[in-house]
Amino acid sequence: MKYTTLPYTDIKVSKICLGTMTWGNQNTQQEGFDQMDLALDRGVNFFDVAELYPVPATAETYAETERIIGNWFAKTGNRDKVVLATKIAGPGDYTAHIRTTGFSKEALNEAVNNSLKRLKTDYIDLYQLHWPERNTNTFGVRDYKHNTNDKWQDNFNEILHSLDEIIKMGKIRQVGLSNEKAWGTMRYLEESKNNSLPRMITIQNAYSLLNRTFEGDLAEVSHRENIGLLAYSPMAFGVLSGKYIKGTAADNARLKLFPRFARYSSKQSTEATKRYLKIAEDNGMSLAQMSLAFVNERPFVTSNIIGATSIAQLKENIDSIAISLSEEVMAAINSVHADIPNPAP
Repeated sequence: MKYTTLPYTDIKVSKICLGTMTWGNQNTQQEGFDQMDLALDRGVNFFDVAELYPVPATAETYAETERIIGNWFAKTGNRDKVVLATKIAGPGDYTAHIRTTGFSKEALNEAVNNSLKRLKTDYIDLYQLHWPERNTNTFGVRDYKHNTNDKWQDNFNEILHSLDEIIKMGKIRQVGLSNEKAWGTMRYLEESKNNSLPRMITIQNAYSLLNRTFEGDLAEVSHRENIGLLAYSPMAFGVLSGKYIKGTAADNARLKLFPRFARYSSKQSTEATKRYLKIAEDNGMSLAQMSLAFVNERPFVTSNIIGATSIAQLKENIDSIAISLSEEVMAAINSVHADIPNPAP
């Protein structure tokens, strides 16, 4: 395994992070236990979860993934071996079963305290805001269109003050963002610098061969402000395994179970995936290996969040850390990207 540190800290994390959002829905508790056992044995010390998980989010399964991780900590005593990241859910139609108050002081304290109970721990290493409260272009929307009816008011300073209090109580160590844009990221950093408030050290956004939108404004923010990307969906819901193109997807594959998750299933995405599959096979790799190696090697990526529904998939994903892409392979990848840029924003 390869390791890095979370920006502005001495917290060492594996370059591969274990994603968990299928546990409690597609995966049983025992399967989650098996994945954590294997990951830790293979040097993965960074686990990412959210109060929202598992996905799809429902009231019936709310926070079950955190409970599974907490039960594993209680069984194994491995809490001190894991850098643990979780998230508070932002407001939205499909989180109404959680709360509707966004990132108010009351909501943050409620969310942190409940996560700590479920996770059976007294601290969280990295606490993330799952997506912005304001209206902006996230989740498959390519371009920003201003909404004059957006009732959101600037509350970056208030949020950081609330997080500062929770940090001082010892409940969380560091803070980060998720599904944030360049403007929001810079506003948080501005408030932090000007008011000696906690600094957002990571941003967890989608990043893959099919979605390189992070390379726009956010890549420069990442480099110049030293805020590390925690890349999620590097396999694009399994599309970048090639199994849907080849017709080898199992009946319990994510897009067979949940076809409404169509972010990576457009005609353009399918065509790009076919071209990436050929590049991988022409160079003696599986598409999964090439897709993950691509993300692993990006200089702004702090850790690559992999998710798997089977032990075999998990082993292959972790093994991607040993793969280095040649200049020729990168040139071929960038040629496809030039022809079909970001088909799955």
